[in-house]
Amino acid sequence: MPELPEVEVVRLGLAPAVTGATVSAVEVLDERSLRRHAGDSTDFVGALEGARIQAVSRRGKFLWMPLEGRDEALSAHLGMSGQMLLRTADAADDRHLRARIRVDGPAGDFLVAFADQRVFGSLAIDRLVPTADVAGERVPSQVVHIARDPLDPNFDDDAWAAAMLRRKTGVKGALLDQTLISGIGNIYADEALWRARLHYARNTAGLSPSKVRELLQHVREVFAKALAEGGTSFDAQYVNVNGQAGYFAHSLNVYGRQGQPCPRCGRPIVREKWMNRSSHFCEKCQRER
Repeated sequence: MPELPEVEVVRLGLAPAVTGATVSAVEVLDERSLRRHAGDSTDFVGALEGARIQAVSRRGKFLWMPLEGRDEALSAHLGMSGQMLLRTADAADDRHLRARIRVDGPAGDFLVAFADQRVFGSLAIDRLVPTADVAGERVPSQVVHIARDPLDPNFDDDAWAAAMLRRKTGVKGALLDQTLISGIGNIYADEALWRARLHYARNTAGLSPSKVRELLQHVREVFAKALAEGGTSFDAQYVNVNGQAGYFAHSLNVYGRQGQPCPRCGRPIVREKWMNRSSHFCEKCQRER
């Protein structure tokens, strides 16, 4: 599933093309991609056509585009395999195309193609609601319960560290808890824990405040490197808006490297089943206590 770096790469690619643009036409090819929308495809098309897009925003793994003069936004979640692709107006349909949105703006005329092989992603017109901690800020109602992500300038390091220490649960589970911190998935949790030399099952209650802050710094460093390399692509399901794969997979230290030597100590990386997922770690560098 795309995680924060992959979604941020998509946001960065969309923003220059759609900011200030007017939606001139919308076509929904598969209503399953509107599962988060309150109405049907006719309602979705009617609400979006003629709207002017103000910006492209993100929190965690959610994207949204506020609509000018309205308390609403076009909200998108990529799910497992969703793609938002920028195409010329006369481009051939992409494989697994579920919806196409034509925009006319300062950067030119484009098609925003929403393709989704597994159809777990979604588009919706959602109302914007105030956040509890920043005056004047509004986010889609489907996003407001999601915690801020560590790249958000309003992320509260102290509050997050205190919440982690109170959690009394496995540290990886806490990293994946989107009500504590958003945007972290399996890949980047494993990578940050390896950097911090923490076993995935280590109880948060046993961590020191300095170790928790160190872990947060490692999360940010992993995100920064992944962003610089265009995200992580293991197959064709994650690509940027131009259909290009990211290459952070070549920089991974533990995730997907079971049996290969640990870059730090040389011991083989281990993969273990964990909560319907897998955890990748080094038994020497990340000893279980």
